[in-house]
Amino acid sequence: METKNLVANAQTTIDTSVENVWKALTEPKMIKEYMFGTTVTSNWEEGSKITWKGEMNGKKYEDKGEILEIVPKMKLKYSHFSPSSGQPDKPENYHIVTITLEDREKKTEVTLTQNRNGSEKEKQEAEKNWNAMLVSLKELLER
Repeated sequence: METKNLVANAQTTIDTSVENVWKALTEPKMIKEYMFGTTVTSNWEEGSKITWKGEMNGKKYEDKGEILEIVPKMKLKYSHFSPSSGQPDKPENYHIVTITLEDREKKTEVTLTQNRNGSEKEKQEAEKNWNAMLVSLKELLER
């Protein structure tokens, strides 16, 4: 069965510098503050592993992936697999998340995409979660 490639999208503009947004995307202490209490581990180098550990809706999780591309202050692209998806741990079941940053006159436009969503419902759920995460990121950085 071929997986549909539905792309989830989320976007926001944050009233802070690209440098501050980049720091928030790559500093585990800050990530934990806006990403639902998730503990992220990575050395933030292309080809390195990345893991997310935490609890969501009363269930513990440990997701994993790999940094696919990293361009400081511009782009972060990684794969993401969640065992809780019920899918086998195979490359075609990994989402690809791409976050790009653009300087907009002392503000930062953040654009996020997640591909390889298997259904419209999965795409909508991803968009809901990513938009909630971006709202939290914005609130953290605009305090």
